Amino acid sequence: MRQLRTLTVIATTTLTIGALAACGGGAADDLSYEDSPLNEYMSSLYDAEMSPEDQQAELDAQERKQEEAVAACMQDEGFEYVPVTGTSQVYMADDDEWDPDSRDWVEQYGYGVFSTPWDDDEATGEEEIDDPNAEYTELLSESELAAYNATLYGDEPSEEQMGDPDFDWGSLDQGCYGEAMNEAYDADEIDALYEEFDPLITKMTDLYDAALSSDAQIALEAEWASCMEGKDFAEFASRDDAQSSVYEKQEELYTAQNEASEQIDWESVTDEEAEALMAESDPAGSPEWVEAQENEVVLALADLECRDETDYDSKTLANQFELEEQFIADNKAELEAFRAAAEQVM
Repeated sequence: MRQLRTLTVIATTTLTIGALAACGGGAADDLSYEDSPLNEYMSSLYDAEMSPEDQQAELDAQERKQEEAVAACMQDEGFEYVPVTGTSQVYMADDDEWDPDSRDWVEQYGYGVFSTPWDDDEATGEEEIDDPNAEYTELLSESELAAYNATLYGDEPSEEQMGDPDFDWGSLDQGCYGEAMNEAYDADEIDALYEEFDPLITKMTDLYDAALSSDAQIALEAEWASCMEGKDFAEFASRDDAQSSVYEKQEELYTAQNEASEQIDWESVTDEEAEALMAESDPAGSPEWVEAQENEVVLALADLECRDETDYDSKTLANQFELEEQFIADNKAELEAFRAAAEQVM
């Protein structure tokens, strides 16, 4: 899928810079990840100038192409299928909603882990789209429905395959839906692009690892940690440690929920009982969740203050960009070839 695969590459390249300096507290004229020297090459993976309206139009066209291909494939296999459209939407983050540089925002959301600006939207729920195929599938027998779903969605991975980190998911039959998605989003061409330039992308990933472990960054982390120690957070040696501790606490609460869920015989309960049990076990409504959210805010505020006091974000990006400049000098020809190839595919 074009969007998903594009994000994968950006995550290991350009947007890694954003992760290094996430939630920055510097002044408006400080460096930002958009100043990245490598952006000149990586922006070929996406059209930063495309308006939200044009992005939505492109996404709608891809969705129509995909659904029409699904319908044709299902018909060839002896099933009816009505294309389902209007389900894709371009999401544009609002700077007013996600503003972790603002003290007011951090006082409310911390790092945005246990609470986010979109919690109210999630509680309201998304508009439900009627499935035009529901009436048809309801008339199928149990065996016919199983065959229908297998044709539409392809093979289900076994437990052994799901537990294998090296399993090749592409080896599974992807069904009509998977085949249509690959066709609509030019997946084969994009896969070929990534395969051709895998050595370059690997070197980019190594570049960001090197930035995190550079002498300049280690010294900056020590300066930040010293500031945090003065605010009664001596247990964190780096900013990553601080943020990770919040995610680890959330994971701990969800793990407890999953363990409790495994003790329930879900086949013996009604839909209403299942819904009630799920709501009851939801950690988001527990006192532990509320306490963790409060602790997150206290930690994030201390972090914000120490980032400001140490000029953490601008210095991090300055260190990063210095390495990028050298990377470009060392790999100019490969980067130019990558940009040209990406522009042809995207």
